[in-house]
Amino acid sequence: MSPIFEVMEIQERIALKAHDLFLRYGIRSISMDEIASQLGISKKTIYQFYADKDALVENVIDMTLRDNENECSTTKKESENPVHEIFIAMNMVQELLKVMNPIIVYDLQKYHPAAHKKLTDHQNKFLYRLIKENLEDGIALQLYRPEINIEIIARFRLASVFMMFNPDLFPPGKHNLATIMEETTILFLYGITTAKGQRLIQKYQQLSNNHHI
Repeated sequence: MSPIFEVMEIQERIALKAHDLFLRYGIRSISMDEIASQLGISKKTIYQFYADKDALVENVIDMTLRDNENECSTTKKESENPVHEIFIAMNMVQELLKVMNPIIVYDLQKYHPAAHKKLTDHQNKFLYRLIKENLEDGIALQLYRPEINIEIIARFRLASVFMMFNPDLFPPGKHNLATIMEETTILFLYGITTAKGQRLIQKYQQLSNNHHI
């Protein structure tokens, strides 16, 4: 293996390990020492690739957002229709929530503003566009009500997905995040669907409950 690939492999290993630890325990509670220890390398090695923890967090966010874009694009291609697309996305997020510590969002906002801005930009640009396209496709297929205001509903949906991480609304430990995700998604779908679309909700709910979505 060439030295360039070796360097890239080490840097990727650091970012992947940091991602796993941040996701499980939050960002603030994980030190550079802990990441180095988990990888069996020196902290000095990490600092050869990342000037500080902020730089590492930003790299992890960049990697996560790229993965999310790829997953969302794949979901859109593989879905049978816009309602199915939302169910697949919901199940994908629910799987993530099983291993995700919700404090990570707070840690980003409070301690790593540059990385948090990248997340916010991703939400307001990429995810907003994805939701808007889903709404447009649903109306074209007569699955969603034609009179809905697409821009308002798209922004509402975006806000409702991320509000579950607000500790003032949902105190940690009091509510299951996967349940919140499902309840708000089903409510959202019933609010925008036609009778034809609602039959699909019932179909995919049953398939989802049987883990066949």
